[in-house]
Amino acid sequence: MSGTFAPAPGAAPLARQVRAQASMETRLMLRNGEQLLVALVIPALALVGGVVAGRRGGIELEGSAVDTLTPGVLALAVMSTAFTSLAIATGFERRYGLIKRLGASPLPRHGLLLGKLGALLVVQVVQACVLVPVALGLGWSPDGGLVGVLAALLAVLLGAAAFASLGLLMAGTLRAEATLAAANLVYLLLLVGGAVVLPRSSYGAAGDVLQVLPSAALGDALRTAFLDGQVAVVPLLVLVGWTVVGATAVSRLFRWE
Repeated sequence: MSGTFAPAPGAAPLARQVRAQASMETRLMLRNGEQLLVALVIPALALVGGVVAGRRGGIELEGSAVDTLTPGVLALAVMSTAFTSLAIATGFERRYGLIKRLGASPLPRHGLLLGKLGALLVVQVVQACVLVPVALGLGWSPDGGLVGVLAALLAVLLGAAAFASLGLLMAGTLRAEATLAAANLVYLLLLVGGAVVLPRSSYGAAGDVLQVLPSAALGDALRTAFLDGQVAVVPLLVLVGWTVVGATAVSRLFRWE
């Protein structure tokens, strides 16, 4: 009979597609043991190990070990997820043809990227829910107040955008195996020498050069927010610059298959 069955095929609204993609990306990230190691275990170990070493005299810092190291470890967590995990996951999705198939689905390519960014923000909330209680248990006492919290949130968003653009650039231009090796190598180099966990002052004369790195900029911005309650304008501008450069390169060089 007319009107009893009237199918209306078509794509779901973009917002619903992005939410579904972000939900799937989040589940995949949280189920991956290697990504959990990079996103949660390594930052937590860096925090606990750094605080213990600082209290026993192994590390010389301007303030208390936990107050100085916690912002840097939070920056490391952002870098772990937005750069290393995203680059490796996206690289292998390209290798297995998943990116190509998603590109042919009703989900537009910018919707796919928005879904990945949404998943990153969810995972970073999970990271904060783990690392902040650990830091508080170790005696962390941030002095930034509300201004510091808002400045830190702005720094995290800009840092995630900068590192995500660089991670997508690497994943979209290199083979999966090369992305795996390069992402881990860059992560280790920035962890040790990128002024992310330790302040730039710990690197002597090299500290002035390191301020142009996204790792140092994010670490500086979070330390300024939590220790001084101020907005670090120059480091935030550095992150904006890396975001613009990375996003422009991704739009031109990213290969979907």
